[in-house]
Amino acid sequence: MSNIYQTLISVAELQALQAAGATLLLIDASFDLADTAAGERAHAQGHLPGAHYLHLDRDLSAPKTGRNGRHPLPEREAFAARMRTLGLRPDTQVVCYDAQGGMYAARTWWMLRWLGHAPAAVLNGGLQAWTAAGGPLSQTATPAAPPSDFRPGPSLVASLDADRLLAGLGRLRLIDARAPERFRGEVEPLDTQAGHIPGASNRLFKNNLDAEGLLFKPAAQLREEFAALLAPHAPQQVVHQCGSGVTACHNLLAMEYAGLGGSLLYPGSWSEWSSDPGRPVAKG
Repeated sequence: MSNIYQTLISVAELQALQAAGATLLLIDASFDLADTAAGERAHAQGHLPGAHYLHLDRDLSAPKTGRNGRHPLPEREAFAARMRTLGLRPDTQVVCYDAQGGMYAARTWWMLRWLGHAPAAVLNGGLQAWTAAGGPLSQTATPAAPPSDFRPGPSLVASLDADRLLAGLGRLRLIDARAPERFRGEVEPLDTQAGHIPGASNRLFKNNLDAEGLLFKPAAQLREEFAALLAPHAPQQVVHQCGSGVTACHNLLAMEYAGLGGSLLYPGSWSEWSSDPGRPVAKG
């Protein structure tokens, strides 16, 4: 493959790959936390031709226990098996997209890197950018691909669990991607407690996008913003979290795009952390 995309890909770049006959796998990860069937309905009403749909709850998460967060990571092999059903091969360029500013596509991107699959990127601007550029939509269900023999390789990303995070509080730089009012503990529409993990700083994931909330900011601008937020910590000392480990991946993608790779994800995030009354909580 002449061009490998590992963070963002533009509509023009995707169309060039399509025109060149590149081996592609398109994944629609559109979702709505308030209506968990909305993304699948929208996919049926119109998706990029050839795209497959992955559902946040069914395909990108494991069952909930009440103590493992709202969107716990599945077993790595279980997700690899799901990707085999889509025909994923080591040389396949995966392009993930959604219609929500990349928040669910970024989770899919991170999980593919978790499997060791490097050629995975998020479509910058998502469905809206595709249609704005005159890209066609299909209402035809994408046929199942011949299953592949894909096997996970060494992970390209790092994560940590609640115990390691608890032990590292005060040494690690913790970034929370939730809305500021949730971070401060003024409201909590989804989880058992309001507040945040002590020592965390807040960067709403939407701050990675332009004024229209569509395209990612330029890499240089993101690098400047994150460098100021993280100083004096190196990216490898930074842990990202959110409510359930989804929008934190948006900040991880933005940092990777900005050349600040190597940060960790706390997959359980606030929904897991706050489920244990013995863990410390901060507000304000």
